[in-house]
Amino acid sequence: MCTLTWSGAARVAPWLKSLVFVLALTVCAVPASAWQKATEQETEGTIIKLLEKVLKDRPDIVMDVLRRNSESVLDIAQQGSNQRRKRNLEAQWHEDAKTPKTVRTDGRPLLGSADAKVRIVAFSDFTCHYCQQASNVVALLLKEYGQDVSFVFKNFTLEDKSISALAAQYYFALSMQNEKWAWSFYTRLFADRDRLLAEGEEFLKKTAAELQADMKRLQRDACSKKVTDLLAEDQQDAQKLGVEGTPYFLVNNLVVRGALPFDLFKGAVDMSLNQTKK
Repeated sequence: MCTLTWSGAARVAPWLKSLVFVLALTVCAVPASAWQKATEQETEGTIIKLLEKVLKDRPDIVMDVLRRNSESVLDIAQQGSNQRRKRNLEAQWHEDAKTPKTVRTDGRPLLGSADAKVRIVAFSDFTCHYCQQASNVVALLLKEYGQDVSFVFKNFTLEDKSISALAAQYYFALSMQNEKWAWSFYTRLFADRDRLLAEGEEFLKKTAAELQADMKRLQRDACSKKVTDLLAEDQQDAQKLGVEGTPYFLVNNLVVRGALPFDLFKGAVDMSLNQTKK
């Protein structure tokens, strides 16, 4: 039977205590007296040497412990990966904040308050799977921050004649009739992305008709100079920023590339909010 005590072990790091307990109590490969002696000496060095000996003599111990705690190990690894990624993003955002970034948002639907402290501008593509994921995260952020955050969609597609570009034409044309319809259209296209890809323009027409849009006006506005100019401006702004793929976001002056999970994307919003207070 293994017994382990920690008399006066305040100087031993918590992570080391945990590792010792796992190895001693799970496997008991070293006599309890050896552990007792190590802890009484109150030094990490002695304990580390004992651990090294155990792991050298019995490498199967590590694999055994990992197998028994595989889910916990994966959770810890994911947490570590997220923390490292978060630190990298924060370092990038501190650099981003030094360079003001301007893009054209006039004439485009705005979701949220015009006076919001933080504006999220998305360069997105209605047919992009990652943009679909990111749209859900943005919806959660808008709900979380309320009047502090607003949102603007800008289309970015690599093909002018694609169904993605046509969807953006319909989106902007709908906004000329009713901005609420445009946002409902935006939500529906991402929610039913598979149908958009499968049915193409027919799905766009059905969705717009369900919103009670004036279809004749919609067809006319979709090909209007105003909509054509908006789409051209979006492409130009994307090129100016060096956008290479979607989704790509500006959170005030901070850049978010790709479909970040909520907790990481939230970090950009929090940092932007803090910067507005300075």
